[in-house]
Amino acid sequence: MKEYVIVFLISMVPLIELRGAIPYAVGFQLPLLPSYVIAIIGNMLPVPFIYLFARKVLEWGSTHSIPLFCPFCNWCIEKGERGGEKLQQKAGRGLFVALLLFVGIPLPGTGAWTGTLAASILKMDFRSSIIAVMCGVLLAGIIMGAGSTIVFGLLRMIG
Repeated sequence: MKEYVIVFLISMVPLIELRGAIPYAVGFQLPLLPSYVIAIIGNMLPVPFIYLFARKVLEWGSTHSIPLFCPFCNWCIEKGERGGEKLQQKAGRGLFVALLLFVGIPLPGTGAWTGTLAASILKMDFRSSIIAVMCGVLLAGIIMGAGSTIVFGLLRMIG
């Protein structure tokens, strides 16, 4: 049970998210399907709050001279704006699919947190944003589950 709680918590961490939680689960030989479901729930839990409140908190934090917090807020806003601009340029009218792929293809700096912040910055509607991010998280989970199973399987065969 403790390992599943760790999977859940890892999946909630910004920039690590499900991309770190599933390899952790596979590495510790937890059953993949329950780990996948728990990681998705943990990864998606913060998404509505990020969409509704993150931009406001970051904008507030970037205008106050709080050591460490102000630079962090500025960094997050810049990262979200860059991600949003890239999505907008690549997607045009296909923003839903672009957001889904941005979240779903597990590359550094992509994921539910960044994708949701980008959707908020682009003023995508709440429902479409949540659905696109959810589909992206499901896709990323499948990719990470398959990749982790292959990599850890090969490592176990070698060792």
